[in-house]
Amino acid sequence: MRRSWVTLVAAIMVAATACSGQGGDERGGIAAPPSDPAKVSGEITVLTNRTDQISDGTLEKYAAEFRKVYPGVKVKFEGLTDYEGETKIRMNTDKYGDVLLIPNSLSVEQYPTFFAPLGKADELSAKFDYTDHATVDGQVYGLANIGVANGFVYNKAVWTKAGITDWPATPEEFVADLETIKAKTGAVPYYTNYKDGWPLTNWTNAIGSPECDPGAYDALATTGKPWTEGSDLYTIDKLLYTIVEKELIEPDPTTTNWEDSKAQIGTGKVASMWLGSWAISQMRAAAEAAGENPDDIGFMPFPAQKDGKFCSVLRPDYQYAVNVHSDKKTAARAWIDWYITKSGQAAAEGSISSVKGAPLPDTLKAFTDNDVTTIPQHQKNRAEVNEIDKASEIGITVQDYRQKLVDVARGAADGDMDSYFDELNGKWSEAQQTLGG
Repeated sequence: MRRSWVTLVAAIMVAATACSGQGGDERGGIAAPPSDPAKVSGEITVLTNRTDQISDGTLEKYAAEFRKVYPGVKVKFEGLTDYEGETKIRMNTDKYGDVLLIPNSLSVEQYPTFFAPLGKADELSAKFDYTDHATVDGQVYGLANIGVANGFVYNKAVWTKAGITDWPATPEEFVADLETIKAKTGAVPYYTNYKDGWPLTNWTNAIGSPECDPGAYDALATTGKPWTEGSDLYTIDKLLYTIVEKELIEPDPTTTNWEDSKAQIGTGKVASMWLGSWAISQMRAAAEAAGENPDDIGFMPFPAQKDGKFCSVLRPDYQYAVNVHSDKKTAARAWIDWYITKSGQAAAEGSISSVKGAPLPDTLKAFTDNDVTTIPQHQKNRAEVNEIDKASEIGITVQDYRQKLVDVARGAADGDMDSYFDELNGKWSEAQQTLGG
């Protein structure tokens, strides 16, 4: 049932070539912003990873507010638990909703094949941040609802119980703190979320933090061996490997559960998880639901400093796109624009709005108070990096290689850190040389 992305892209490009390419709601057309809400109609399906907001009615509340502005549009939500995996399969057809979050496994050069253009880059970049992450040939194919800072969500009460009040400034200090937590509290020091998998991909978003270098991701295009001591990927993956090797994680990673992990960190059963800042409000809500203090949930940067300061990479969260095959493109675009600029969702969840000039939310007050430097993750060479990554079959933006890293570290797969890093360096270098040659 699952074809390769190469086969899939080739097939859909043939279909796309047959499309008119005109505006309006014709297939292959531009998803232009509506000029008159009263003239927009139809039912649209929005694919989402927020199954929790479907079950608790949050998304339906937003849809009800949207219909006050666009009474002729009905919004239907479809929640996907394994969003990346299920969406990838559905994109073998043209039935992948009208609005969807762009899967991380899709390279930017493929965006025009699957998504309708939303407008010119120079115009949209004046209104929204992060448009450069979804721009192809001057057209933007996705708009992020929120920006994300990266760090460790942690239970401050657990860390305080272990006698730790300062943020660790090096990976070694972080590991030592987790060992102290294990020794002095009953909490799991670090929770991998291995089984769900996608949380492990967030470690790649730390690229740039260890050396406080916005160009660290772009540098992968010309780096022959990224898993060499001194590089960001080495520092990042060594930290995760060491945490697992020293048994500072849950007893059985194969049984982790994302939704349950929120309650576990909220109640102090888990001490920390590496995630984006979007997770802070979810963990606080879980703590409050369990009768615990939501203010116990904190957020700390990657344990490394440059010139005495911590750095956190800012990047876009999932980007909203319109299915190129949708015949309700105007209604789909209306939902995207309204949700990002008018719904208030970013503020309600303590997230960083992608609307140009929006301030950092209160959830990141600790970053502001401690003078954490926030930097963008430049991706001017994203196409080249993706090309090398695909040729190497590593997948730095998908979960498999870090699941293997965890398996090697816990003794469930052969090898050790050095041998695995050598393997990764070999694959990356070979792919780079093959493509360059």
